[in-house]
Amino acid sequence: MSSIAAALLDCLRSVERPGDFCVGGLREIFLPAIDVEGVGRIAFPLPAAQAEQLVAMAEAAPHGRGEETVLDRDVRRTWQIDSGRTRISGRHWETTLAELVKDAASGLGVEEPVATDFYKLLVYDAGSFFLNHRDTEKTPGMFATLVIVLPSAHRGGELAVRHLGREVTFDLHPEDPSEIGYAAFYADCVHEVRPVITGHRLILVYNLRFLGKRTPLKAPDHRAVEAQVAELLRRWTDAEDEPDKLIVPLEHAYTPAELSFDVLKGADAGVASVLIKAAAEADCDLHLALVSIEESGSAEHTGRYGRRRWHRGDEGDEEFEVAEVFDRSLILSAWRRPDGGEVGFQDFPFDEEELCPPDAFEDLTPDEQHFYEATGNEGASFDRTYRRAGLVLWPRARRLAVLNQAGLGATLPYLEELARRWETGDTAVKSQLWREADELSGYVLRSWSRETWRREGDTDAGRMLDLQVRLRNAARIDEFLAELSANGHYAASDNEAIVRAATVLPRLRVTDLLVAIVRRNAAAHLGACGDLLLHCLAAPTDSVCDVARVGAALIDVLPGDPARRVKLDPWARPASVQPGFVVDLLTATSNIDAGLGARAIEHLLAWPRTYALDAVLVPAALAFTKRAESVAWPAVGRLREAALDHLRRRVALPLEAPRDWARINPLKCACDDCRALGAFLVDAHQEQWRMKAVQNRRTHVEESVRNAACDLDLSTERRGSPHTLVAVKNQASYQRRVKQRQHDLKHVSALGG
Repeated sequence: MSSIAAALLDCLRSVERPGDFCVGGLREIFLPAIDVEGVGRIAFPLPAAQAEQLVAMAEAAPHGRGEETVLDRDVRRTWQIDSGRTRISGRHWETTLAELVKDAASGLGVEEPVATDFYKLLVYDAGSFFLNHRDTEKTPGMFATLVIVLPSAHRGGELAVRHLGREVTFDLHPEDPSEIGYAAFYADCVHEVRPVITGHRLILVYNLRFLGKRTPLKAPDHRAVEAQVAELLRRWTDAEDEPDKLIVPLEHAYTPAELSFDVLKGADAGVASVLIKAAAEADCDLHLALVSIEESGSAEHTGRYGRRRWHRGDEGDEEFEVAEVFDRSLILSAWRRPDGGEVGFQDFPFDEEELCPPDAFEDLTPDEQHFYEATGNEGASFDRTYRRAGLVLWPRARRLAVLNQAGLGATLPYLEELARRWETGDTAVKSQLWREADELSGYVLRSWSRETWRREGDTDAGRMLDLQVRLRNAARIDEFLAELSANGHYAASDNEAIVRAATVLPRLRVTDLLVAIVRRNAAAHLGACGDLLLHCLAAPTDSVCDVARVGAALIDVLPGDPARRVKLDPWARPASVQPGFVVDLLTATSNIDAGLGARAIEHLLAWPRTYALDAVLVPAALAFTKRAESVAWPAVGRLREAALDHLRRRVALPLEAPRDWARINPLKCACDDCRALGAFLVDAHQEQWRMKAVQNRRTHVEESVRNAACDLDLSTERRGSPHTLVAVKNQASYQRRVKQRQHDLKHVSALGG
């Protein structure tokens, strides 16, 4: 565990007691039945007409001023109905209220039994408010106030609670008949109710007190701990060899739906209150997040057979136990800010060393665990998930390093926003925005995957380069091209962005980088390198690079002798030569320099097994017939001559249908059955051959015929046992030559021959 993490844990353990000075939120409950003298049973949501009735029979609420109770409409404009005129009942209300009070007390750091005393029913109409005040002790042992906001349509009326420089605002507007808003706060906390703008706000007020006699408990005072933690966090910013972020797991369980600073309980609320204040003072960011560890691997039978369960994914199956963990992922998700605002973070990875303490997940029971029986060649397996809520903290100076941990899905959009703001911002902020974008770009490049394998449709490299072009960041462009593109992280989809980025760098440096990219990537991305050369040619040559050097570099690394192995990355395959590459290569080199084009065509014609005439060169020559400008290019002229020579030689070969039943024997197998079939093939007088044999012998002969492309039609005669394989000679070879002759003549004509 890092020294910062250890010191932070020591500080947080010294929190004098758990809980925060206030707690609250919205909650679904069984609503009580409320009867008010002179009005009757209250309906929910509160109807406007009934609200007017309540106001009409209520009295103006006073407030305390020192030892006196006074009525001052400039301080408090609220209507009250005494508890003696209000009856609260309902089959579920007693249990519901007890659960609500227990959770509220826990949030305030009180774990011992608490009693409630109904105090008053308050009505706030439009314009009602209550300025800053503290609640007085209305009964022995009272330590806090609980307010329950009943369902009603209204705007305004927010409750703001303050304590030791902190303020929490509860904006509670329950309108659903099954929902209430609630807030509990220590009696010594200053609080106010802001003006109601429209509608009516109906409130139940309860006093919270201890069951036994006790000195009133005051709101927790964590100022000493907050100061210690703030000083520690300040040192973290400049500390070396410390993690960029720390995670403090919470004690209580929270679902993703309820995860919020407002609902933290007991010790969790106390720790959160300390960190909120200390982080703000030390210029650190604090978030609440769901901390998850997901594991999967192999399982094995235990030998204990209980009730059989055959459905995949059944939990708690005693027949299996975990054998070995193969995959493990550690993720932060469901981010929340202290003020409840949007965070916008995606899932983050984390390291166990960032946990405070690192063994926080040891000996925990998984939240989910599934065992799967063996299927096919796979043995039994399992997957399981551990989840806890945690407070995530980092120095604001390290914010970009932390953001980078979320991956390109988070950093590239953030960089795009920075670039947009830099392009449109005032001079006063431009330099700061550019420095921030440059710093984040550095983190991104240092963490960019160096693997040369690229998934289909990967455009991240192009996006990154284009962002640096917008920022005119020559250093980061150079870094990307030199350390990534020229080291195998390259695809054809990058070419346009590479050439755009090249305009930002000096011409000589661009040339060196492009030569390095071509030399490193041609073996696995030959077509992409040809396309890159064309893109360079299409750009303003004088301002981008020396295209002649780039073209020469590409010719130097062209594949040649097929027997010579090219060194590739383990997961890469040699690039197959396509006609389109030959077209790109000769187009580019012919436009650059006739001598370069001559070198290119010379190499292509020197290795016919690599640049096959029928598969590569003839289709390339035919493609050039559609480009009028290529007629004047000597390299293309040589390509056309080579293609015509090849086609004419084949056209000149004699073409005659077989005069008898003799056929070529291409069979390689020397088994008795294949030898007998071979003898039949060369026999000029036999048209049909029959072999009565078991299935495996017949299947072997059929495969031999298919692999050798014999001039035979095969069928199976299924009379008797074993069945009989029947082979009848045909003219397939002759027909293929006829079709080839037709294509050759067409191509000769197209090539001007």
